[in-house]
Amino acid sequence: MKIALAAPPPPTSISDGLLWAEKLIGEAAKQQAEIICFPESYIPGYPGMGFPEEERSPRNLQEALEKVGKLAAENSIAVIMPMDWHQGEALLNVAFVIAATGEVLGYQTKNQLDPTEDNIWIPGTARSIFEVNGVKFGITICHEGFRYPESVRWAARQDAKIVFHPHCTGSNTTGELLTEWGHINNPYYEKAMMMRALENTIYFASANYAFTYPDSASSIIGPDGTCIAHGEYGKPGVIVAAIDPALATGLLAKRYRSALYENRNKEAAE
Repeated sequence: MKIALAAPPPPTSISDGLLWAEKLIGEAAKQQAEIICFPESYIPGYPGMGFPEEERSPRNLQEALEKVGKLAAENSIAVIMPMDWHQGEALLNVAFVIAATGEVLGYQTKNQLDPTEDNIWIPGTARSIFEVNGVKFGITICHEGFRYPESVRWAARQDAKIVFHPHCTGSNTTGELLTEWGHINNPYYEKAMMMRALENTIYFASANYAFTYPDSASSIIGPDGTCIAHGEYGKPGVIVAAIDPALATGLLAKRYRSALYENRNKEAAE
């Protein structure tokens, strides 16, 4: 199976984001990828990037989702599209899964928010497993994948072969341009990607924006923790790699003996 990660620049508007989505989805399809994942909150763009608040209207978001569905169908490729999504008066951070037919299969919410995001979104409460072309996968969004490994282990224990990880780390205004993937002096993010794959014996596919100063590269990690492919720092594009789902056994995740910790917690409570 070929999978792809999109590394677009931060969008200046929903229209700008959709133009880049069309370009990158087309590039991934030309390379015969079967699914492509975009960065966190790609539509309308991660909060604080400078676009007007009215961009987030329910109507605008619904129309954008429909457009992405058409792009998926036109290119015969499944798409993971992270978006803001209204739930009553509140806002969720979600990642929609769209089939190669354009059908929306569902979405995964961001359930563990970064403390700085508590005034932006409400946390979701459920986890889901999705399937495309016979391959099961999960999704964990940014902070929860970096800081809450349980979100990845849960998916691996449900027989997910891949966990996709849309995230947002870096800046267009300040920082350093990294030069070597996984360097000891880089921020911890790329090391965390390695661990999420290695500690669960699955693939981990992490998509970031092409910031001027990214803190991590969009990366595809194998079940042994090896970086199979990664993007070029600061350069927009797509990262495509072939994976072998048979190698994603989930061995270490499935050996986790949760009862040991549950029993101890119960005894401590008693």
